[in-house]
Amino acid sequence: MTKKVLVIDTSILCCLLAIPGKETCGSGADQWTTAKVKEALEKESNSVWVLPLASIIETGNHIAQAAHSRFEIATAFALILNSAANATAPWTAFSEQSELWSPESIISLGQSWPALATGGTSIGDATIKSVAEYYARGGIPVEIMTGDAGLKAYEPVRPVMIPRRRGR
Repeated sequence: MTKKVLVIDTSILCCLLAIPGKETCGSGADQWTTAKVKEALEKESNSVWVLPLASIIETGNHIAQAAHSRFEIATAFALILNSAANATAPWTAFSEQSELWSPESIISLGQSWPALATGGTSIGDATIKSVAEYYARGGIPVEIMTGDAGLKAYEPVRPVMIPRRRGR
């Protein structure tokens, strides 16, 4: 059985790290807090966690702009980055996403993003969508962990596996 892949969005990382002003995300029944994120990730410890480049950059920006505790939060984030870079379970190495940054992929992003931008999708979210689709193409179940309903809507649907008939 293939492990599920969790693509970790900026909003969830910000909650996990309790960045001042970013300790919660989502709304209504899909409201996330630091405690809820930690609990959800603990339940998903057998999944593979993926850290998209957009999530790294955006989270780093939020940390640098935090009202206080920047050094402590940046240090905690550095530990996450180190785990992802070294593919320390449950994290997977970022290098698996390298083909998403090839010239062809950047050209494709440039061609597809204007239509997404018209609908309000940021370029960061467009790249997170690409990361999720990359893993889903391999038939792997993928979940985008996010408090952003718009981004969550881009979560790939796993193709239904049709059982093969055995020969007689």
